[in-house]
Amino acid sequence: MRLPALLSLAVLLAASPVQAQQALAEVERAIVPVAIWGGTPADPSKARRHTIKQVTLHHQGEPFLPGTDPQAYLRRLQTWSRTSKGWLDIPYHYVIDLDGKVYAARPIGFAGDTNTEYDPAGHALIEVVGNFEEVEPNQRQLDAVVDVMAMLAKKYGVSLDDIRSHRDHSDKTVCPGANLYRYMKEEYFRHKVALRLAGEQARASQ
Repeated sequence: MRLPALLSLAVLLAASPVQAQQALAEVERAIVPVAIWGGTPADPSKARRHTIKQVTLHHQGEPFLPGTDPQAYLRRLQTWSRTSKGWLDIPYHYVIDLDGKVYAARPIGFAGDTNTEYDPAGHALIEVVGNFEEVEPNQRQLDAVVDVMAMLAKKYGVSLDDIRSHRDHSDKTVCPGANLYRYMKEEYFRHKVALRLAGEQARASQ
């Protein structure tokens, strides 16, 4: 379902460029760099470079219990991605933990990877930890998803209609899980991103 023309990204960005730019800068500053969580850089000579045109939401697909160290999880995921899958790096560009903290993963200029048939070139990939076939996302995670989607939409000129989820590009997966996909299907994320870009809603964490 397309949003009404009144909520088109071009109109919203024109409405409040100062607030949108401030929100972008704030979200980017809060992202935890790869070096801080103990990761190692991807080899650029092996990367498939791309230009961001879409934003795509994923979930971890496995339980992520309270108290789990997200930085240790990221280090394990990076090792598994490279050694077991033969991928360049973690398949996603950003990972969101249970507290809504956002971690940089694969460099945004390098196309991601997937276990399904869709080609993620051109997609900025966001992973939220947890298995949302089994649990509900918490509000901190939902707010962080909106933050990152809005930041990416502003920075790369991604339209609201190009903010989607993994299962919207593949019929071979339930990702990002029924309980997170509901927020995509019911237009929650696009609506919140539109408000954020228009400067009509302060960040929930403030």
